Amino acid sequence: MSQMNIATVDLNLLKVFEALHEESSASRAALRLGVTQSAVSAALRRLREVYGDQLFVRTGRGLAPTLKANQLKPVVSDALNKCRQSLAMVDPTANHYEGRSVTVGLSDDFEIAYGRRLIEEIARRAPKLRLIFRQTHSQIVARALMERSIDLAITAGGFAERLLSRQVLGEGGYACLVDPESLAPGQQQIDLEEFVTREHLLVSSGGFIGITDEGLAALGRSRRVCASTTHFAALPHLLKGSDAVATIPTHAAQAIAAMSGLTLLPCPLALPRYPIELGWRTSTQIDPVVLTVREAIGASFRAE
Repeated sequence: MSQMNIATVDLNLLKVFEALHEESSASRAALRLGVTQSAVSAALRRLREVYGDQLFVRTGRGLAPTLKANQLKPVVSDALNKCRQSLAMVDPTANHYEGRSVTVGLSDDFEIAYGRRLIEEIARRAPKLRLIFRQTHSQIVARALMERSIDLAITAGGFAERLLSRQVLGEGGYACLVDPESLAPGQQQIDLEEFVTREHLLVSSGGFIGITDEGLAALGRSRRVCASTTHFAALPHLLKGSDAVATIPTHAAQAIAAMSGLTLLPCPLALPRYPIELGWRTSTQIDPVVLTVREAIGASFRAE
């Protein structure tokens, strides 16, 4: 790569870079920017010259970013967001959200339970601001925030890193989901004996041991996990037509039961409750757009 001077670089190329990274397609990036696909292709050639890297390579599913492109993305987006913030300073009362997006990391139980409510709250507070929901969990959330692949995160902890801030949104517990056809007429709960007799479906980011197993072990009992999945959204398909039970966070169990026709039951096992927390990089506290989304998330949880 030759020595570059910012005075010789067309900064509009950065908008093309951001669109290509987020859309993974030259044609979709062109639609987003309101230009022709050939203009995007020409801009990509110039970007490759500027950064001395392919940046995006063609795959069967579109354009995939290279390692260099992934390293550049948070820097480029931060720079563009600062420019968008500067425009908002001209008229602080106007809604300058078009073109902005905020990435919220969360597991799909929170997405299922609170996603629609958050979208509606954002539409009211910040018209035209776009949300990106990205999967994460407490084991990896701090790294994702520090690497700037997400702006905010909702998890059950994981924000111990000193450069991160957090806010407690509430407290969670557990409930059970079953196929109603597996219950006796009028049955509204299962006792511990029936609980351990049934097969179980586990939602876990890895392994076959969960908090339910720890609670049963304390009582000298155990259960049989017939399958494990990483997605709460798969449960209606996996539970229907079976005698299996899934023990999951109450907020997700309530939302899934309401949408799927599965039956929500109290958990017959006393399990510890856990904090639900919102985390963010402390450095983003001055960004009014991130602050707006933080406030919308808090309102979504208070509305429960």
